[in-house]
Formats: sequence, C-alpha cells, structure tokens
Amino acid sequence: MTEQASSTVVRKKSELWGWIRFLLVLALVYLIVNNLTGLMRVSGQSMEPTLQHGDILLINKASLFVDKPKYGDVVVVEEESLGYKIVKRVIAVEGDTVAIVDGVTFVNGEQLVELYTYGKSEDMEELTVGAGQLFVVGDNRTLGESLDSRSPSLGPIAIGDVKGYVAASLWPMHGIAKPLDLN
Repeated sequence: MTEQASSTVVRKKSELWGWIRFLLVLALVYLIVNNLTGLMRVSGQSMEPTLQHGDILLINKASLFVDKPKYGDVVVVEEESLGYKIVKRVIAVEGDTVAIVDGVTFVNGEQLVELYTYGKSEDMEELTVGAGQLFVVGDNRTLGESLDSRSPSLGPIAIGDVKGYVAASLWPMHGIAKPLDLN
C-alpha cells in the first residue's frame, strides 16, 4: 500500500469516527432534553394572566427526581382520565385544608395572597387534601375557565400525575409569578 493510499484510509477512518462521535453526542443530548426537560404550548385561558393561549413553555422534569411539588409551583399534570396535559398552580399539598368563601381562597384557615390571579372563584366547602395528592387550580378563577381541583370531575390530583414544573415561558419570554411569602 502506498503512503498516499494509507493516508486516505486513515483520513476516512478519522472522518467516520468523527461522524460516530457526533451522532452519539446528538443522541445523548436528545435523551437529556427529552427526559429532563421539555416544551409545551399553552392551550386555553385557564392560566391567564400568568400564561396566555399559545405561550411556549420550558418544562423542568429533572426536579421531579429530587423534590415533591410545593405551594406556588406551576406544574404540568397528565391525568389518565383527561387524556391530555394541563398546566395548573399548586395551592395545597397533602394534609392541607382548602376552602373558598366569597371568592377568596383559604388554605389551612389562612387567606392566600394571590396577585397573579384573575376573576372570582365560586365558593367551595372545606376539603382536606389526601395523602399523596395535590390541590391545583388555574390562575384564571372565573367559573368555567379552568378544569382543576375545584371541579368534582377532577378533584385533588395524585403527585405521580405531575410530569414537570413550568420553568419559564420561552415565547413570549417571561418568568412565572410566584406567591408572596408573607412569613
């Protein structure tokens, strides 16, 4: 084999290994992005004014491995009976009591200070959130605008139905409002 032919074989092997490395890195990035993050488009007005119809959201799935959802988190829920995903805000966790009186939400007897909501909710008798469950609602509290835990057809959801946390809106770009910490 001549030196030129040998050089061509080495160059082709190097080029092949370059493509293989590129495809492996691409597959690894895809697996990470697909399993630890995600994208979702908002459909409907149930999270107005925080999120608008058509917003594209960045979803953080990785945090599910280290922490349970807590008060104020905006989560993506996939409830088997729904057949689709919904975006809602956690307002109570297991063991908490929730009631709505004259359109005002109370958790454990304390009024929630919610500057990110819109509309007036219908009243709801006090309910205790069961073990392994969350009470989630849309930021648009107007009657009929949000299918959430206030509805008897959905009620409190299982923590296992949470598929990720909304990290930010990518289009249009903005953060997600959190509740005021008055403690």
